[in-house]
Amino acid sequence: MVATQNGTNGALPADDAAGEMIASIAQAQTISADEIALYDRQIRLWGVKAQEKLRTANILLISIKALANEIAKNLVLAGIGSLTIADHEVVGEDDLCSQFFISESDVGNNRAEAAAPRIRKLNPRVALHVDIEDIRLKSPAFFAPYDIIIVTELDMETLSTINASARVSNRPFYASGCHGFYGYIFADLITHDYVIEREKGNMATVLKAESITRSIIGSSVKTENGKKVEMVTKRELYSPINLANTSPLPPEYLSNRRKLRQVTPLLTCLRALWEFQKISGALPTHSRADLQLFTTLATEKHKELQLPAETLKSEFLRSFLQNLGSEIAPVTAFLGGQLAQDVINVLGQREQPLQNFLLFDGDDSKGPVYALHPVFPALDLPSS
Repeated sequence: MVATQNGTNGALPADDAAGEMIASIAQAQTISADEIALYDRQIRLWGVKAQEKLRTANILLISIKALANEIAKNLVLAGIGSLTIADHEVVGEDDLCSQFFISESDVGNNRAEAAAPRIRKLNPRVALHVDIEDIRLKSPAFFAPYDIIIVTELDMETLSTINASARVSNRPFYASGCHGFYGYIFADLITHDYVIEREKGNMATVLKAESITRSIIGSSVKTENGKKVEMVTKRELYSPINLANTSPLPPEYLSNRRKLRQVTPLLTCLRALWEFQKISGALPTHSRADLQLFTTLATEKHKELQLPAETLKSEFLRSFLQNLGSEIAPVTAFLGGQLAQDVINVLGQREQPLQNFLLFDGDDSKGPVYALHPVFPALDLPSS
């Protein structure tokens, strides 16, 4: 037995961060020594408890195109327990341009089945399952076994239906999509508690609401490397995607014209796109009728958001329409990395999660986040 510097036999001081990590690993009976070695760097980053939650997570990933490739890669390498990839479509020639889990020989085969072998090679410890049935035919009960449901590249009607099914089983839901240089990530975690660690200050933490969606619900203190660290537990409340898609911008935007001018027109264009798909069942083509309808819808959505008319420029509309349906690797890599990291944080209940719409504009390399929730008028309750 090797004596440590403080003279104890194998025992590390309680306020030593490395000692705490080793003690946690020793207590985690289900993580093997091989796994500790394999995931050493990330265990040091987010802790063994978070890794334990990762390794037991059962995740559903729907529609296996370039964006889902990136999400699957990041989650599988992080060491989740189980991943189900669901897609009823077949590999086409266009898929070869941006997807790294398929090859030319896979053309004509189911996309999920074609991607599965290469996903398995990334991390054989992850249980990988394939579902080739149309996700739109699934009952709400299908989604219940999964810890997190991630949907990519689908229309708003399908997203809303799956989100509703996820809520029935109280399951976190993510939606994401990419159109060339543009993309988005949406999160509906229903109700999510997480812990923020910070240096203990002189003032006592007050349990209170910080915003309309976020509250401080608990606080505790630990000692780490001789310093007092406060662990603050917060709770975030979420809205489903069908409500977020029709919700106004937060009050701090609506009361500030400068902030309104800075809101990306991508929000307007995405809402117009989803409305267009609801009407026509497809993406806009370059026909005059489609262009006129999309422009009309975009103008209406921009007005509904109370955004200045001059911020919806014809150049942006043209660029957005030209990018529809395309996949660009750097954009899918960014979105896939952001979404996977948020999933990891949510599973580990560490760090503040996405709240609730991230919009990425590759032209400007900006990714603003907007908290979009319905506003209900205050009720005048009768006095007792």
